[in-house]
Amino acid sequence: MLLLLVLLYLLFNVGVGFWASRRVKNTTDFLLAGRQLPFYMSTAVVFATWFGSETMLGASSEFAQHGLLGVIEDPFGAALCLVLVGLFFAKRLYRMNLLTMGDYYRVRYNRLTEQIAGFFMIISYFGWIAAQMVALGIVMNQVFGISTATGIVLGSTLVVGYTFMGGMWSVSVTDFVQTVMIIGGLIFISWELMQEVPLQQVTAALPEGFFRFVPQERDSISWLNYFALWITIGLGSIPQQDVFQRVMSARSERVAVASSIAAGFLYLTVAFMPLVLALYAKELHPNLLQEDTQLLVPGLVMGSSSLAVQVLFFGALLSAIISTASGAILAPAAVLSENMLRPLLPNINDKGLLLLSRLSVLLVAAVSLGMALMRSNIHELVSESSALSLVSLFVPLVAGMFWRKTTSAAAIFSMLAGMGVWLLALYLDTAVNPMLYGLAGSIGGLFLGQLLPKNRVPKQDKVREQVAR
Repeated sequence: MLLLLVLLYLLFNVGVGFWASRRVKNTTDFLLAGRQLPFYMSTAVVFATWFGSETMLGASSEFAQHGLLGVIEDPFGAALCLVLVGLFFAKRLYRMNLLTMGDYYRVRYNRLTEQIAGFFMIISYFGWIAAQMVALGIVMNQVFGISTATGIVLGSTLVVGYTFMGGMWSVSVTDFVQTVMIIGGLIFISWELMQEVPLQQVTAALPEGFFRFVPQERDSISWLNYFALWITIGLGSIPQQDVFQRVMSARSERVAVASSIAAGFLYLTVAFMPLVLALYAKELHPNLLQEDTQLLVPGLVMGSSSLAVQVLFFGALLSAIISTASGAILAPAAVLSENMLRPLLPNINDKGLLLLSRLSVLLVAAVSLGMALMRSNIHELVSESSALSLVSLFVPLVAGMFWRKTTSAAAIFSMLAGMGVWLLALYLDTAVNPMLYGLAGSIGGLFLGQLLPKNRVPKQDKVREQVAR
């Protein structure tokens, strides 16, 4: 019965996605849902940006093992990102009427900056998408009893199918349905467990310092690494295409700002429920800690819950993963088609660009699928993805938006220096998080590039000044 109901739920999601695909008439519909989403739907879409495998499986595993300090990156850093986007970036970006985040680097700087930024943006997504595919494989292994690898392939095929047809319209409509399912399912499951075993009984067995929010150590390395946890997703995902296209799909700049801030607070609230479930799993089924800790919460539900709870949980889990995976696949595909391939085809019309965007979805999915079949740690895949965009894309975005004198040379030096320093620090395995060295390198590269002689066309200067305003 569980298998049948979950299968019906999967088919329902795919059906909704294909139904929504009928609204796709042009590239703007495919990439930004025609910029028509009302507040309630926009909030659900932005909320679903990260509420997937990392929150339900990765973060819950980290929380059970390392306490509150293990989940600073997500959900705290992730919620911080959405609030910052709403406060400082959404209005400015919405007014520019762009299709992709890569377009910003072209309009504010030049074509070369766009190409470099687009390349870094695309490669940063493969780990993120792979994490969602791994999670789909884990869920299908738990529910259907098939191998994780087979589950990865089958689950990815379902997500890619409706993303290929409907783009952001399919993502938006299914995200709204799935957000309702996620919140309702998690509330019911949490309430059911608390009726069986009081939360006080579970927390009483936890070790001292489990809920410590700041490092106990007073040395600078510990605090620097703690700061790195906050900014990995908190700042690193601000220049990412998935956040951009979800926020920019709103019907107005007011909706874009309000939905981003609302989604940040909603995310922080809802994301604590899987963490609580992980505590129950740790207390009621300690043997699960000896296995793959990413299976803590699914193992808890499969081992001690009623059929109704199992259906609700796996429905919510699949909803979360599918929502995140579909948007994650569409994001780099949009940058690939619009910013990397379109300049090579100057005579392409909108119909051709729409086809190019759909083919890019297949290419991105194929590369990510290969990575998912080779690696299985969701938390590591997500962290690497966010760190890459922080060290290369964040500084040029902020400088271009808030410092009018920033040049294209400064932006390019910033991206290359940040990436180079980060890779070197990774190789040296530094005690301080390598991402902080990369961020420092990106800032240093910006100022170094700013010292180069300025040789810019006056017309471009005016455009860039308008963007900075």
